[in-house]
Amino acid sequence: MRICFTLKIRADKIAEYKLRHAAVWPEMLHALRATGWRNYSLFLAPDGLLVGYLEADDFAACCARMKDYPVNARWQAEMAPFFHKLANGGADDNLMPLEEVFHLD
Repeated sequence: MRICFTLKIRADKIAEYKLRHAAVWPEMLHALRATGWRNYSLFLAPDGLLVGYLEADDFAACCARMKDYPVNARWQAEMAPFFHKLANGGADDNLMPLEEVFHLD
């Protein structure tokens, strides 16, 4: 299954957000892989629109399993100030998955 989601980065945090993602903690990378996230990419527009893409067998299960990893809670806490309007929890609790309406294979 292919998943695409959006979030919004605060304009004053874009440069630092890029720096943080140039050096994601090895433990966080391990947790993502161990919970089934594959082919994961983040794309950032100049206005702070963040678009994520990944592949997973069961995205809801992958997200749920990430909560079992303490590194995820630490990462989410550190990343929370970068985002606009998080309703509750971290960014992983506020992903807005998009409906796939076309795919060219």
